[in-house]
Amino acid sequence: MLKLKTIIAATAALAATACTSYEIDMPDNPEAPEVGNEVSTNVIYQANPRFFGDTECLKGLTAQLPRIAGMDCDILWVMPVYETGELNAFGSPYCVRNFKALNPRYGTMADLKGLVNQAHSKGMKVIFDWVANHTAWDCAWITEHPTWYVRNEAGNIVSPTGWTDVAQLDFSVAEVRTAMKEAMLYWVDQLGIDGYRCDYADGVPGDFWTSVIADLRAKNPDMIMLAETSNPEYYGYGFNMIYDWNSAKTISDAFVAGKTTGVVKEAREALAKVPDGDSILRYVFNHDVAAENNVATMFGAPEGVPAAYVLASMLNGTPMIYSSMDVAGLAGKLSFFDYMTLTFSTELSDTYKAINKAFKASAEVRRGELTDFSNSSVVCFTRAIPGHNLLVAVNTTASARKVKSPIVLTATVMTDLIGGGEKTVPVEIELEPYAYTILMN
Repeated sequence: MLKLKTIIAATAALAATACTSYEIDMPDNPEAPEVGNEVSTNVIYQANPRFFGDTECLKGLTAQLPRIAGMDCDILWVMPVYETGELNAFGSPYCVRNFKALNPRYGTMADLKGLVNQAHSKGMKVIFDWVANHTAWDCAWITEHPTWYVRNEAGNIVSPTGWTDVAQLDFSVAEVRTAMKEAMLYWVDQLGIDGYRCDYADGVPGDFWTSVIADLRAKNPDMIMLAETSNPEYYGYGFNMIYDWNSAKTISDAFVAGKTTGVVKEAREALAKVPDGDSILRYVFNHDVAAENNVATMFGAPEGVPAAYVLASMLNGTPMIYSSMDVAGLAGKLSFFDYMTLTFSTELSDTYKAINKAFKASAEVRRGELTDFSNSSVVCFTRAIPGHNLLVAVNTTASARKVKSPIVLTATVMTDLIGGGEKTVPVEIELEPYAYTILMN
């Protein structure tokens, strides 16, 4: 506290009395909040084509584009569309037999071109999933170019650790790099896609990524490149987004284990390694998480998933919705190897639309100073820039809960970014089970 010496002058009636000096405790003047880097306003929708039809999956996905774009999603990430292997295979779309051919069960090249064109017409960018590290065992390269693969001491081609359905490429061979680069450029030339999400980016040398990304950006300077890695070195290779690996688990722990205080801490640490102009992917489900966890209980109950998504999005980074989050009544583990035609929920789509609109409307304030006010059941935080504040509170439990409002915002009139209108911030914020509030002034 600053000590402010105040001299109280004697009144005329007490003129004869000597002046008295008092020391009064006064609060510090609050410093202007720090304003950080520009933040993302993009939302990714990860589409597993196998969830949109048993056959002609691409047509099914195209039919859903008005709804997906209507959720205020900007980037459509399409999981691997390529021809898959059969030898030693388990049905994974990441087991690629031919990098320049389409999985015929998904549809035709005309269908794929129609998907990309329709997404573009709705203002969305399209990124494909790319698997550079390995191929299927029945990829033509194995017989035509056997020296392109890593071999063990016995001279046998090896698999990446734990993935016996695929064969490990050897990126010390110049021809491997050339062929892989040509395959990546092929889809840009054929369809005008806007980038790639690169599977297991850590398995491929960084100088390959630097080279291929330079060639891709020579065709489109705004090419979106997302690396499946949490290593910030990949920004230096040309990627403009990496993974926040810990976001889903940390947010889940808040809902199922009461570890609410870890949510803001984890996000702060993840964001600290993001260079200005780049971003980090945050999510509550992707294809791996949904395949490894019960989607109905990972965030307490199905009703908890949108609340969890609020925490993935409003703490910055680039948020992502995985196809299935917008489906009501799903339970169990969702293998991305399987074909299952899902029925998408208009109500849930509207819920995510409202959250995404709040995410975009708050972009400038989300650059501001982050302060955690969470208690044992509610994740609560603020962001502040000079003259403006964002207040987010999320109930992580199946019971009604309260959280004390930050004293500096109590009685402040703020805009409700979810429900609309204005609200006066109460002393305590009351939240129904799995409810959330997002306020901004």
